[in-house]
Amino acid sequence: MAAIQNESRGMGGSNCISAHDLCRVSSPVNNKDYDHQDMDSYQKPGWRTFLSFVGPGFLVSLAYLDPGNLETDLQAGANHRYELLWVILIGLIFALVIQSLAANLGVSTGKHLSELCKVEYPTFVKYCLWLLAEVAVIAADIPEVIGTAFALNILFNIPVWVGVLLTGFSTLLLLGLQKYGVRKLEVLIAILVFIMAGCFFGEMSYVKPPARDVLKGMFVPKLSGHGATGDAIALLGALVMPHNLFLHSALVLSRKIPNSVRGVNDACRYFLIESGIALFVAFLINVSIIAVSGTVCSAENLSSDELDRCNDLSLDSASFLLKNVLGKSSSTLYSIALLASGQSSTITGTYAGQFIMQGFLDLNMRKWLRNLITRCIAITPSLIVSIIGGSSGAGRLIVIASMILSFELPFALIPLLKFSSTTIKMGPYKNSMIIIVFSWALGLGIIGINIYYLTTSFVDWLIHSTLPRVANVFIGLIVFPIMAIYVLSVLYLMFRKDVVVTFIEPSKLDLSSQVGMESRENGDGRGNEMTNAPYREDLADIPFPE
Repeated sequence: MAAIQNESRGMGGSNCISAHDLCRVSSPVNNKDYDHQDMDSYQKPGWRTFLSFVGPGFLVSLAYLDPGNLETDLQAGANHRYELLWVILIGLIFALVIQSLAANLGVSTGKHLSELCKVEYPTFVKYCLWLLAEVAVIAADIPEVIGTAFALNILFNIPVWVGVLLTGFSTLLLLGLQKYGVRKLEVLIAILVFIMAGCFFGEMSYVKPPARDVLKGMFVPKLSGHGATGDAIALLGALVMPHNLFLHSALVLSRKIPNSVRGVNDACRYFLIESGIALFVAFLINVSIIAVSGTVCSAENLSSDELDRCNDLSLDSASFLLKNVLGKSSSTLYSIALLASGQSSTITGTYAGQFIMQGFLDLNMRKWLRNLITRCIAITPSLIVSIIGGSSGAGRLIVIASMILSFELPFALIPLLKFSSTTIKMGPYKNSMIIIVFSWALGLGIIGINIYYLTTSFVDWLIHSTLPRVANVFIGLIVFPIMAIYVLSVLYLMFRKDVVVTFIEPSKLDLSSQVGMESRENGDGRGNEMTNAPYREDLADIPFPE
């Protein structure tokens, strides 16, 4: 897909992509070209129409219930009890906002985020963003792969590095079987994930965490105790993941949406409702995990073995938290649920990797080959660390991966916020001023926290380092320029003016569209028909219900 930039005749000198690219999505069509079957389905009752849009948000929400979230939740609860619950609340509110913006972007433009980045930014910036997006996919996949490997280790006593290899092959197998009914398998995996949620809900009802302390931790921001800032950033990194923005903006393109202002607006509203329901469930599960971990690990009657586990809580040692509910079977059922969580999450990670590779590079290759490349790239770091460091090294890698995701976030978030807030990208569907202010305030807040933590942590480490002074100077000469490049890159993305037009107002090009728009304004019920129907044949095989 060539990103040829020409002067647009209808938009006052702005740059526009050639007819073989995004402008063809926004060119007007006649009413006779509409798919009457789609329009008939559009007239279904509200709940039936809503059900036809269910899928993308729930698949994306699996990333908020993956082993990485479980790991950081367990450690946050064990180390700080309920004090970091406010991070979960803010993180999932912010996740709802940006996931909705990602869905709106795909619905309104007919292209997903990586495709828009490809045509908007210069070649060097485009490839830098692609590399960063690939790093984000790898970092997101590390907890999922290692979590699955831990589950196989608990169940069958398989070495962790062997489990990493099996995870890669099993994910490829599941993706290869999707055309034979993997939808049913994904439903089964989702059920197993919710079994784990039920276990933690049951344990929470048994240990009875104090409601007052839970609510206080949820609504009173506090960062006290050793490592609280690092754990909070790890929580945010595990919750708000950059690859999810690329994924969600692409998944919505598997739905057929009527070519009208009303159709696009209704689709955006349905995707918002769906995302809200899915993320609310994810919020409850994350809260229950932290509450259980915080309550059990702060109990006064802990044995010495349990106290040691709480001081170094990880995915492969957390099954004892459920023994009050599951008894002797806690280890087996916990590992089965962890296995299901890891496998379902790796599928979404592989989808995200495919969309990123296709969008930025426009690589036309066979799906099995693209799946294989994506899987190999993703599992390589986990395999190396698990071979060298074993279970303990793999567990530490999960926290590091969550922090990497938090630092990667601006390079997907800023383009999304800018694209969804400009008329040249979204036309009449751009964000309202309230959404623009709210989303940018939250986004800049998280970015500022990341930069502050990056700077202070490195300086603190440098001051207290036991390395020779020459080594400290050498490390500083390397790291400080990298930090400066990071900050300058974020500022570049924030203040660079978008120039490529992806939305052409049909009233300037088609008289019938102008008449339709005027008729709608006069209240005769006819819509402003536009060719923003985002349905994509190349994404139609995503295993979602039609």
